[in-house]
Amino acid sequence: MPRSTPLGRSVRAGICAAALLSLSVPAAFAQQVPIKLGFMTVRSGALAAGGKQMEEGMDYCLAERGGKLGGRPVELITVDTAGQPATTKTRAQELVERAKVDVIIGPLAAFEALAIDDYIRQVGVPTISPSAAAEDLTQRKQNPWFIRAVGTSAQANHALGEYAAKDMKLKRVATIGDDFAFGHETTGGFQRAFEENGGKVVQKLWPPLNVADYGSYISQLRTDVDAIYASFAGGNGLRFLQQYSEYGAPVKVIAQMTTVDEGILKSMGKEAVGVISSGFYTATQDAPGNKEFAAGIRAKFGYDPGYYTAGAYVACAFLDEAVKAVNGKVEDKQALMKALRAVKLDRGPYGEVTLDEYGNPVLAVTIRKVEQKDGRLQNVVLKTYPKVSQFWVYDPKAFLANPVYSRDFPASKNIGN
Repeated sequence: MPRSTPLGRSVRAGICAAALLSLSVPAAFAQQVPIKLGFMTVRSGALAAGGKQMEEGMDYCLAERGGKLGGRPVELITVDTAGQPATTKTRAQELVERAKVDVIIGPLAAFEALAIDDYIRQVGVPTISPSAAAEDLTQRKQNPWFIRAVGTSAQANHALGEYAAKDMKLKRVATIGDDFAFGHETTGGFQRAFEENGGKVVQKLWPPLNVADYGSYISQLRTDVDAIYASFAGGNGLRFLQQYSEYGAPVKVIAQMTTVDEGILKSMGKEAVGVISSGFYTATQDAPGNKEFAAGIRAKFGYDPGYYTAGAYVACAFLDEAVKAVNGKVEDKQALMKALRAVKLDRGPYGEVTLDEYGNPVLAVTIRKVEQKDGRLQNVVLKTYPKVSQFWVYDPKAFLANPVYSRDFPASKNIGN
């Protein structure tokens, strides 16, 4: 048997070290190669106000983490969808086929997410929605490559419907909302819960998303009701409330969250005071980590964060946790997607948040009232519904057996009453 010599041992040790080094080089190299993160925003049109907030939320998240997610540097590739479905699909194709992104955060609107749904399924790119709340993407037509960092369109509005009937004792309500998927689904969720708790929706109006003037719609709103439910996205809530005030605001307004979101609340005046709404996020909510988040956004941008700011930040935080879980290997898209679906956050804008089996957050919903406080308009929390599911109080199977919320569902049985 050959005798081991010091030289032989040294050679073998060198060979082993070289082998170990060769195994570690790809992992080390991967940690230095930037994650290509596609980010879809809106910079023009009615939804541009929300797009600006999304960009601020993303900027804050990346800056907080030193430009890295899960230890890997990030190359952020931002595209403008202009809030148009066809453009959104083109931009998604550019991100995937030209930029070769590893993951997408976006788009902003429900109809934009629906426009790229089939394409995302086809190419298999992990996609995190920071604000697009289209119900069926995590319900009847669940996309295996898609999760959400916000609730569905109806999720917070179920709670508002119950609150309006039970706590506010409202009996008859007229609704007005943007005429696209988000407006239909938010209004549908409100109507269902409101009517199941004894209320009646007696009128429904649908202005186009890019309507120039709400005057003709406001003049149609009934004044013999207990409240007007308003559901608007982007900057439309600002324009509607200002014009409604000019008409004398004869009936109190309750609203879907983005109608009086902090992102546009800073531009509002007395027309917003007293509006009660529901949402997943408000800068004043008492959630672990939110005080620090809200203060940080105010310090950096000069005003309170809102729904779109928080959504983009949480989407980024989700990705950070998932990249850590896969040890930075985002190129393994199946593993990254599995890690995204298992993400849990204990702190942040929403506080504690988990995802259900469909990839949709279970999180607290707050009922808020606009008040003038500390020199600015704020959504002050009146009530919190903890751990709200996209299915509200309903059995998921029974819920999914119904059609998605739309102009026609739930049926409007009390119109004209």
